[in-house]
Amino acid sequence: MSENDSIKLKQWVAKLSSADIPVLKQTARDLATLHENENKLSARNVENAIAADPMMTVKLLRYLQQHKRRSQTNEVVQVEQALIMLGVEVFYTKVPAAPLVQEALAGQTEALIQLLHVIHRGHRASNYARDWAIRLNNMHFEEVRIAALLHDLAEILMWCFAPQDMLKIRAMQQKDKALRSRAVQEQVLGFALSDLQQELIKEWSLPQLLLTLMDDGNARQIQVRNVVLAVNLARHSANGWNDAALPDDYKELGELLRISPADAMILVVPEGGAACDLTKPH
Repeated sequence: MSENDSIKLKQWVAKLSSADIPVLKQTARDLATLHENENKLSARNVENAIAADPMMTVKLLRYLQQHKRRSQTNEVVQVEQALIMLGVEVFYTKVPAAPLVQEALAGQTEALIQLLHVIHRGHRASNYARDWAIRLNNMHFEEVRIAALLHDLAEILMWCFAPQDMLKIRAMQQKDKALRSRAVQEQVLGFALSDLQQELIKEWSLPQLLLTLMDDGNARQIQVRNVVLAVNLARHSANGWNDAALPDDYKELGELLRISPADAMILVVPEGGAACDLTKPH
């Protein structure tokens, strides 16, 4: 990375660190409804309300890390645990569900659509990762879920704050399918989104476990493999259940869960989904 590109990366880390991260309108609506009903207002129900929103999740974890008590020695990754430590009312006061993504991208419909696709993909990946972690008797299944949910955090943030650049990257990749994502990102932004993400996690002092689980370079660790496979499967299946990359995903998932690729496919393809024929070469 050139000195100029390094400066660009640092500038974006500073910009995103000072920005008020927007959240989904549905999250804000669900949290407001909960707050109006004292009988339902609990850490568990608040966690459920923000489970599909990576921005609200990272806002909470970041706030908790920035306001850690000296007596707190263990890192907190689980959302419900964070809410209990912080207090639900303090959460509503200090980590408000605002601004809204739909307001931040007002008038930029295509960017909003692409952002919502990425968020939906992340939510699907988080469900896969959690389910597989439970099958593997992993006691840290909630941490694995959050790592998958936040795996593409930098991409989500750049759709919010640099929508035109992100649309340019998408257009270039649509035009030439052979272009590597990292190369296009470096060409347009001056840095790769994965580099931005690692810098943000460090700058925001997010839990080290998250940094480890979200780093594809640690894929030899079973928990990280779980996250990477969940992210890949969500990304590929977003193109349809006949995507050419899916058979390899089923094979890798089968190896992870110690089942056959065919059983792995049955496990993830929804009823009525058009699955790949695993007997054909790909």
